[in-house]
Amino acid sequence: MTFKTWFVTGAGRGFGRHFTKAALERGDRVTATARDVAALNDLRTTHGDRLLVLALDVTDADAVAAAVSAAHERFGTLDIVVNNAGYGLFGMVEELETEELRRQFDVNLFGAFHVTQAALPILRAQGQGHIVQISTVGGLVSFPGLGGYNASKWALEGLTEALAQEVGAFGVKVTLVEPGAYSTDWAGSSAAHATPNSAYDDVRRAVDASWGSQPTEWVGNPEAVGRALLEIVDNANPPLRVFFGVAPTVVVPQAYAARLAEWSAWNDLSRRANG
Repeated sequence: MTFKTWFVTGAGRGFGRHFTKAALERGDRVTATARDVAALNDLRTTHGDRLLVLALDVTDADAVAAAVSAAHERFGTLDIVVNNAGYGLFGMVEELETEELRRQFDVNLFGAFHVTQAALPILRAQGQGHIVQISTVGGLVSFPGLGGYNASKWALEGLTEALAQEVGAFGVKVTLVEPGAYSTDWAGSSAAHATPNSAYDDVRRAVDASWGSQPTEWVGNPEAVGRALLEIVDNANPPLRVFFGVAPTVVVPQAYAARLAEWSAWNDLSRRANG
């Protein structure tokens, strides 16, 4: 087996740490970036020179370019780029402050954009590589109280679908991973919260009740995601889009069926709007 070289953002915890750990445990080399690099000390001790740890704020384009360059200089190649850094912003649309929404896009969209742009010249020159964008089921279906987060991930989905069409001729593969809920800290200390408006208290209670009534199997075990991603990046024909977890396999088809039905119901008007 030919071992691969990775660049993973947001590797300090959650999915990013599981991706990093899975790659290292099978002998791959990883540049793991995080805002808190101390969280990676145990992996650095265990895996030595096969792990390069870099402090990185993905919203800083210059720092991103320097980190990608350092990773390439250290390992001499770059096979897999995983844009995992991101966080959730909770709040109804009316509750969101402009700066809260801008920060959400700076991390979730522009962070991935900066890393992708920095890595592409290397991948194109090699004639191979794989960019993995960690999206979410919320990049396909929106939920009340998560409009800002959904918007950032819908934007990432659109950017990435175009990217895949642009770079395929250079031998560069692209995959959007769309997870459902997992037992990580995503909704805990990792998240940001807008100041609540009491006008939306009933909506909030309904949302909480809906989340609480979901089947227990809809909450995935994050220990499984590393192995799943290895299977994707090892495939000669990886998917552009792939769900992680059970929930998206149920929720997204239902949402798409409803959209198709609504478009069909309004098809006559659509044609009249053609003039």
